Amino acid sequence: MRGRGNYRLEIEKCVVKPRGEAQGSVCATSGLDLARFAAEKFGYPLLDLSAFDDTQIQKSAIDRKLIASHRVVPLHKRGNRLAIAIADPTNLRALDEIRFQTGLAVDPVIVEENKLAPLVAKLSESVEDSLKSFTSEDIDLEFTDEKTQEKTDDASAVEVDDAPVVRFIQKMMLDAINDGASDIHFEPYEKSYRIRFRTDGILREVAAPPLVIKDKIASRIKVISRLNIAEKRVPQDGRMRLVLSKSRAIDFRVSTLPTMYGEKIVLRILDPASASLGIDALGYEPEQKELLLDAINRPYGMILVTGPTGSGKTVSLYTCLNILNKAGVNIATAEDPAEIPLPGINQVNVDDKAGLTFPVALKAFLRQDPDIIMVGEIRDIETAEIAIKAAQTGHIVLSTLHTNDAPGTLTRLMNMGIPTFNLASSILLITAQRLVRRLCTCKKPLDTPVETLLNAGFLESDLDGTWTLYGPGECERCKGSGYKGRVGLYEVMPVTEAIQRIVMANGTEHDVADQARQEGVNDLRRSGLLKVKQGLTSLDEILGSTNA
Repeated sequence: MRGRGNYRLEIEKCVVKPRGEAQGSVCATSGLDLARFAAEKFGYPLLDLSAFDDTQIQKSAIDRKLIASHRVVPLHKRGNRLAIAIADPTNLRALDEIRFQTGLAVDPVIVEENKLAPLVAKLSESVEDSLKSFTSEDIDLEFTDEKTQEKTDDASAVEVDDAPVVRFIQKMMLDAINDGASDIHFEPYEKSYRIRFRTDGILREVAAPPLVIKDKIASRIKVISRLNIAEKRVPQDGRMRLVLSKSRAIDFRVSTLPTMYGEKIVLRILDPASASLGIDALGYEPEQKELLLDAINRPYGMILVTGPTGSGKTVSLYTCLNILNKAGVNIATAEDPAEIPLPGINQVNVDDKAGLTFPVALKAFLRQDPDIIMVGEIRDIETAEIAIKAAQTGHIVLSTLHTNDAPGTLTRLMNMGIPTFNLASSILLITAQRLVRRLCTCKKPLDTPVETLLNAGFLESDLDGTWTLYGPGECERCKGSGYKGRVGLYEVMPVTEAIQRIVMANGTEHDVADQARQEGVNDLRRSGLLKVKQGLTSLDEILGSTNA
């Protein structure tokens, strides 16, 4: 492609006067002529900036340093494409840097230089973004030791302290926090390197840095996380902290995995704010909330939270612990690992290599005069037996289990070898849960056939015309996905006397489910349909997340 000098020279030679005037070369090319020629020559659209509403400009889409240095303006974003106003389409460096920084496909739009310049100056002075309060002096990546939680000097840090890489990692972490992401994936491949965020349960690519920096990124993250940078053959787990201000810091759980083309690294974002949202923010229906609060305030017994990985079990448990966390209560937790620090609660990280397993931690807890015990996960019969014993001897025990629904939890424990009389006498309540995407404010009403609604699980009495079925729309707030945030679906099943009798008689999962339904317990599908009626999510989300 031609350089800038040749490009402007060619315009001086080739631009012609409007029809009706004498034809020939134009000695003084106007900004509009220049823009018209560039648009025609390069095949890009032409825009009159004076007719564009500058309040719609995506000010936070790219860094204002790029706006000022390359004289570009981000016009609008749709999906994974970003329209950029530019006067010089030969400035390939600007387009490449924008692609790298945003991870988006860039669509150049030609504008007049004399109209672009004042807009660039204005944006350079007043660009706003949601993290503007965090300057480079405010942000600090700490070395974090799980025992001391103190900063430490590490000589090896100097070896990989590449300032551009450090800034890039910090930017990815800040962008992920700003985006509400739960995980950041750094993924090397044979000929490419990509970074993805998991937002609202969905992975999307946000950046594709050069492949040559993959080792620097991996080394830097491993040093900050106190991992062995020389060990690249086995997975490692660590932790780091991003200090945003004196009052706010966010922890990241780090996991490395050796792959064919380098180390894949996943950062799990552990924001303490998510554990203090309160039970009302989780999405429980009023009757479900009442059942849960009644169970956790009982003097003894076990409450189980079940669901697949990523269904919000930990946040639900931490919310319960925050409710119970009072000065007169002794609470101890055994987790692998403890994800979010909770002041006033004794949290223990299990370490199988060191011999600190869940059963060992539980036995130690029972000698520590506890009132409430939380077990991160019941994985084996020994852990289950000790937890049940604790629930039978005057303690409230909270734990998680990987099952599909609440009735299946009881049969799962029976299959593990727990005596039925122990289950019937110790378990107070079981909650199964899922997370589904919440519709954005741009949601739009849908016209859906009655047969489709009935097949989904709605009753004829539900179709009374008093509510509207909504589907995803498209706007900048949700980045065109139609969804923003997530809401929980819950199946809250108290273990009543009738269910206890079924368990004692070695009843099946279906027997328990039928009894729970008779007692008015909504399964996950029914809970999801209630969220659809409330306009919180779409029918497609419920059908994709629950079984009929």
